[in-house]
Amino acid sequence: MKEYILIMRILLIEDEQKLAESLMQGLKQSGFVVDHLAEGVPAIKRISLYRNEYDVIILDLMLPDTDGHTVCKEVRDNGVTIPILVLTALGETEDKVSLLRSGADDYMVKPFAFSELVARLQALLRRPDETVPNVLSVGNFTLNTATHKIFFFEQELPLTLKEFMLLEYFMRHPNQVIARDDVIDHAWNFDFASLSNTVDVHVKNLRKKIGPNGNKIIKTVRGVGYQFVE
Repeated sequence: MKEYILIMRILLIEDEQKLAESLMQGLKQSGFVVDHLAEGVPAIKRISLYRNEYDVIILDLMLPDTDGHTVCKEVRDNGVTIPILVLTALGETEDKVSLLRSGADDYMVKPFAFSELVARLQALLRRPDETVPNVLSVGNFTLNTATHKIFFFEQELPLTLKEFMLLEYFMRHPNQVIARDDVIDHAWNFDFASLSNTVDVHVKNLRKKIGPNGNKIIKTVRGVGYQFVE
């Protein structure tokens, strides 16, 4: 029995033909619709033109015409917020912090189990199951879960999925000290012990997008986690 009810469309950017064919076959059997490109530059154009057509992007870090860092940065600079999962080889993961800072939401090291890939895709697209208000207004922030938009002083913030999930979680717990483990469970649901500052990187990106007062609005509580101050 298939696990998916909604059809999700994936853009796979991978130049290794055998791996790409294997991933496409497995993803299609799992209920996904998959488009495939083998180079980064055409992928940037495709994503910019059809940003509303894809639910998630699977991106190989090393491509024949460019690299995953460049692809991530360019699509994020263009205001694209589609979740991006980067595939890397073992020797390429040393620069994973830079990878996250360039706009990736998650990464996987080759070789990997296909079941884990599907689980990570599910985690990237997961929304809360409980009944909660569609529109949140906290301080000068207004968040709409139906339209997936966040406004700060009536100015829309172009957030990635992870940043959106983090800010939504913070807004649902204003002025509370939130443990790092709770943040990880909400936004990732995976054991990220291999990269303990994953959350810090995404929070730093979120603060930067909020503006000069980002550090005052999202405070770091040393040894515990974070506090979103109204």
